[in-house]
This record gives sequence, structure tokens and C-alpha cells, in this order.
Amino acid sequence: MMTDLENKMNSAVSHLEKELNSLRTSRANPAMVDNIFADSYGSKTPLNQLGNISVQDASTITIQVWDTSLIKSIENAISESNLGINPQTDGQIIRLPIPKLSEERRKEIIKIASELAENAKVTIRNIRRDFIDSSKNEKKISNISEDDLKRNINEIQKTTDNNIEKIDKILEAKKIDILKV
Repeated sequence: MMTDLENKMNSAVSHLEKELNSLRTSRANPAMVDNIFADSYGSKTPLNQLGNISVQDASTITIQVWDTSLIKSIENAISESNLGINPQTDGQIIRLPIPKLSEERRKEIIKIASELAENAKVTIRNIRRDFIDSSKNEKKISNISEDDLKRNINEIQKTTDNNIEKIDKILEAKKIDILKV
């Protein structure tokens, strides 16, 4: 039961990390375009399945598109995303120059990051509630004693606290990354 609890909570933390990686900072990072999907052959396709994504330098992401007929679609998807980047096309390569963030935009991104972290904490707390309810049901049908129930609840709470702390540390690291000039 505890490994199941830890796995669910760890996946919530991993999901947060993935979402935070897609937030834009002043440094180029291929993960910034992970959540962008372009129209390709009648369906939405992630950019990493339409070309090679790499970092040219600290402030430029390049996408080497495999099928040049998709360039317009990819440019539109990038322009419509919330990244605030204007793609520049050069043959079959799309360059994404990462502009320096304004103070106002940094604050917006920190606010978004904080909301994502709060959502992750809510998920962790919901997992905690489900596992506590499950333990109480075990007690009701007499599969565990009162002492075991208390031990389980303490263990669940300890795991919850550890994961909430992890989320706080991840958020702090992201805030520092966003504020770096």
C-alpha cells in the first residue's frame, strides 16, 4: 500500500517538473516546446515528432523540420502558444530566438509556476485523503487494528509532507531560474 502511495505521489511531482520545464525562462530549453502541437496531416502532433529540436546557443532553439510542407503549420502553432516567441524560418530550419524576459513577464511566469505547484499539492492531498479513507475502510471491515490504522495514517501523512516539501523546493528552484537575468 505504501509503495502505491509513493508511486502516485512521485508521479504527481514528476508531472509538475515536466510542466515547469515547459515554462519559458531566459535560457533556451527544448522542453519549452514539449506542449506545442501542430496540425499535421489532419491531426495535432507534438513538435518533437515533426523535426529535430535542439538548442543552438543559450538564447536560440532550432527545429529542423523533416517535412517542409508543415513549416507554416509549425510556425502557427508556436505563434499561438503562450511562449511569446516569433519563429524565424530559414529553409527547413525554424529558429526560435528566446528574448530576455521583462520584469512583468517574469512575475507572470512565477505566478503560473506557483499555480502549477499548488495544483500538484492539491493532487498530493487528494491522494492522501484516498489512502486514509482506504485505511479507515480496512479498519471497518476489521482487516487492521486501531494501532495499525494510526500507524498507516502517520505513514501516509509523513509521505505527504515529504512530497509537499519536494514541490516547494522544485518551485523555489524554478523561481530562482526565472529571476536569473
